[in-house]
Amino acid sequence: MSGSTITKPHQLSYAPSRAARELGLKRSEFDLAVHLGHIETVPDEGGGGRRVTRSEINRLRTEEGFREALLERVRVVGTSEGAAVMNVPSGRFTRLARLGVVAPVRFHLNRYRAVVWLYLAEELRQVAADEGNSALLNARRTPEGLRDLLDAGVDLRARNWRARHRKFLLRVADGPWESAGALSAFLDPARIAEIVPDPYERSHLLRFRPGPPSQSAQGSPAAHLTERIMTADDPDEISRLWADLARTLEDARRLRPAPRPAAEQAPPASEPASPAPERPARGMLGWLRRRSV
Repeated sequence: MSGSTITKPHQLSYAPSRAARELGLKRSEFDLAVHLGHIETVPDEGGGGRRVTRSEINRLRTEEGFREALLERVRVVGTSEGAAVMNVPSGRFTRLARLGVVAPVRFHLNRYRAVVWLYLAEELRQVAADEGNSALLNARRTPEGLRDLLDAGVDLRARNWRARHRKFLLRVADGPWESAGALSAFLDPARIAEIVPDPYERSHLLRFRPGPPSQSAQGSPAAHLTERIMTADDPDEISRLWADLARTLEDARRLRPAPRPAAEQAPPASEPASPAPERPARGMLGWLRRRSV
């Protein structure tokens, strides 16, 4: 289920903490359910953030055994428990995660500032049940080609987590500038400056740029590590983000130009700016179509 951004006038809704209590969930369980699209949210028109409508809570409650089913869908496990779920040794589980066979849904830093990756137990069971993965799970040794990748230092855990987090941020984005901000969250400031050289546009974009999902004090070593995990470092990933951000900014500029001082407005009609190349399905309709896909 995708996170809708349309709500009826005067529709009763709850803040996340209240909605979690109404559903009998811990806040962390509720947040992950929203993240995965199991609970639909709407914009908080009173000052930002997201809310849950009463009708959505009622919908969830009408499902038989909804709480137990929802808890199972958001159950997360670490490496040791994940290996047990898949019935493989912990070392093999870590190798599978590094190769991208299983993807983390969350992470946190332990007291030694080591990254602890967390996985959805439901997904691990599905991977283990897939006969196509039998060789990877049961072979005595990792296949040679994959072993070479591991020896070369391949580790897709951070990239796969970023992909999941990006989908969540885009799902709850309420417009093209918000979508652009979500994409920019995975690029370092220097690259953003290259894509958006105009200082007024860049300042406006950064208003919508979410920070890393961390409770660490700003500027602390843990915060720096979390920010590093959040920032794309693979050339192919950076290239895709760059292209997606550039396209989204085209829509944002056309539909709602960034504010700027009156003296810095666009050239007068006698000197029109060169039009952008014509593209199919542009404007709000095009943005909504891409967003629905």
